[in-house]
Amino acid sequence: MPSSPSAVTLSAPSRQHSAASLVRVALVEPASTVDEALALAQLLGSHGVFPGEGRTAELWETLATISARDLGVARAIEPHLDALAILHQAGADDRVGTGTWGVFAAEGGGDPLTERNGHLTGTKAWCSLADRLDNALVSAHVGDSEERQLYSVALRDEGITVPSDHWHARGLVEIPSGPVRFSAVAATGVGERGWYLDRPGFAWGGIGVAACWYGGAVGLARTLFTATQASAGPFSLAHLGAVDARLSDARRALAEAASLVDGGYATGHDGSLLALRVRDTVAGACDQVIRRVGRALGPGPLAVDEAHAKRVADLTLYLRQHHAEKDEAALGSQLLEGSAEPW
Repeated sequence: MPSSPSAVTLSAPSRQHSAASLVRVALVEPASTVDEALALAQLLGSHGVFPGEGRTAELWETLATISARDLGVARAIEPHLDALAILHQAGADDRVGTGTWGVFAAEGGGDPLTERNGHLTGTKAWCSLADRLDNALVSAHVGDSEERQLYSVALRDEGITVPSDHWHARGLVEIPSGPVRFSAVAATGVGERGWYLDRPGFAWGGIGVAACWYGGAVGLARTLFTATQASAGPFSLAHLGAVDARLSDARRALAEAASLVDGGYATGHDGSLLALRVRDTVAGACDQVIRRVGRALGPGPLAVDEAHAKRVADLTLYLRQHHAEKDEAALGSQLLEGSAEPW
């Protein structure tokens, strides 16, 4: 880990200014363990910075800054801030309390989570840090219908079982994200049926995850920059230039998105389209950064530099939240749904 981390900004380099308050908190209070990350998450959340309220770029810069230092830390913080934003958008800020939050909204599996009479039963996949968090926002089927609703639950409920043998990842090893079994767990609805996916903030939260990917790639690029400063050959210079170009693509996409979100231009179809575009742009840039940094530095850092090897493994796994061709197909479908040529 760098001894003196610096902010990751979304503004053009010639226009960079002193880090905004939320970014400064992340720099002054660096975290290196899950417990420290969750404490930092609560501290950041107490500042009440939510997407779509004029400080979206600051929020995403904060996530990127944390990610450039340690993606595992960011992976613990981002869902907590997302959960607070969801509760805020639902007008349920009073439920936040003093604990930590996660968002468990993946669908699928043979034992779907179902709500009956105010209680949840079934299995939910991909529940990050379920054994460490206090609360979660969880999506579930409403009775026997295909409709889904979001619910808030206390993760200390005796009806919750978190298996300990399902996480074998080599990236984000400190963020176990296996299934959770629910047995008649008390739950309180958040928003109306279908609100979770239809709200503007769903798209904005997806872009916030992309800001974490971008920050992780910046961390790798900084390692390449330092190595090239020490020994610059024609090929390392070419890789460094390519990395800069791809990161610039990602930065511009995130900066434009933050402006559109705060300007009220990223709701409904436009918001969904924006999220798909930005996530694809950032994911593609990060894939190229991993490839270019690996080719430039060779196997050495992957074998002997613990921080670098962790960043590569963490980012490789985290990027798979982008569903590659599936998400690109969704983007293409949304383009065809529009009434005019998109370019």
